[in-house]
Amino acid sequence: MHGILEFVNGIPSKVLSTSGYLATVTTDRWVPGAYTLTVDGTPQSHVNLDDPSQLFFEYVQRMGHVIDQLGMPGEPITAVHLGAGALTLPRYIEATRPGSRQQVIELETDLVDLVRAELPWSRSASIRIRHGDARAVMEKLPAGLRGTVDLLIVDVFSGARTPAHVTTIEFYRSAVALLSPRGVVLANVADGPGLHFARGQAATMQAAIGHTAVLAETQILKGRRFGNLVLVGSSTALPFEWMPRLLAAGPHPSKVVAGAELREFIAGAPVVTDATAIPSPPPSKGIFQLRPGAE
Repeated sequence: MHGILEFVNGIPSKVLSTSGYLATVTTDRWVPGAYTLTVDGTPQSHVNLDDPSQLFFEYVQRMGHVIDQLGMPGEPITAVHLGAGALTLPRYIEATRPGSRQQVIELETDLVDLVRAELPWSRSASIRIRHGDARAVMEKLPAGLRGTVDLLIVDVFSGARTPAHVTTIEFYRSAVALLSPRGVVLANVADGPGLHFARGQAATMQAAIGHTAVLAETQILKGRRFGNLVLVGSSTALPFEWMPRLLAAGPHPSKVVAGAELREFIAGAPVVTDATAIPSPPPSKGIFQLRPGAE
């Protein structure tokens, strides 16, 4: 049974029936036409309905930079998104690459209902929503998709943590099987001081796909604070000569870690398997979380 849409302090909300978490949609007071989706007190997505090509969260901007490099500018692509959120990147791809074919897999049916009601997307967009566990549904996608996916995005969170079963070598091998020859995997990884989880994820992606890089803010890479790192993987060489300048131009200095630097970053971290996997670490209280009713 779907959660009931209600209003908490005037804010559209739903208690998600699978996790029991509270999901809310709030207006961005500074950006006209923009909204934030929050789940269990953690901001999950920011979307600008007036201009879906605008990306707000820094790690999402980095994903957008990589997406922009796929094929020719504006060329339609085939994309699979694990985790729906507010469909920020599916909307971005539709806005910047009209005609793209996209599949979005989301466990929380109620979350999609809330987003569809409060933040509707274009009916003309070729975006298909599939409901269920990200890994289980991904492994059962139509055979015709195998070898055709140009972009696979892993952005799966239960509250503020990534579930263990979408962090393993077995999972990534299943994901890689979907990719076209030019296909790229993008994974959003949240970690804190020590970066033990992120190092393990980099080792695991590299073992599954080959060419791998990490994009992140320098303070996060130095382990000085909790934050998001973007892992990029491809079976062909990654064209990263353009990325350092692009990332450094942002509001917070960032860098690309690849090649010898990536080996140093991994520092012998073991490949994660189904037998050894654990969820990503929770952030300290107050890092991402919002007070109930806060905008």
